[in-house]
Amino acid sequence: MLMKPDIQVREALPQEDSLIAEHFYKMWLDNEVPPNSIQADWLNITLEFIERARRELCYKVFVALVDGRVVGSASCQLFTGLYPHIFKAEYRKNGYIWGVYVEPPHRGQGIAKKLTGLAVAHLKSIGCTMAVLNASPSGKPVYSSLGFLQANEMRLDLIEPSQEVMQ
Repeated sequence: MLMKPDIQVREALPQEDSLIAEHFYKMWLDNEVPPNSIQADWLNITLEFIERARRELCYKVFVALVDGRVVGSASCQLFTGLYPHIFKAEYRKNGYIWGVYVEPPHRGQGIAKKLTGLAVAHLKSIGCTMAVLNASPSGKPVYSSLGFLQANEMRLDLIEPSQEVMQ
């Protein structure tokens, strides 16, 4: 009989930011973004973003550990929006969950669900009225099981396949 691994979750430590950035990078690769479409200095870009988000946007990141090793992470913060904030915070104060990633050998064990639950709890604790995220196809069932609903975002791809970034 296979033993289910002991999964522990906790808030990440600042010294784990590079690992969080690596998870973010791997998440995009898993979602079929070609490596040549990602900027070469992705690590510094991500670390600078995390540092600013921690200072200005109530950023938190949570990690999952199996046998003392980090195997997953999820970030969350205040959502700064796409347009001017004219609503009162009690009506609309959105939080954003991003970079949910679990290493392939540890998927399907509820880790992403646990991490996302911690992110939702943090967003509630800072007064958010809604949590927003963009789900990958494989993530949709996880988020649906937590009560997330598909919204009315519509998109139009403006890049022709032949115009994609070349190596």
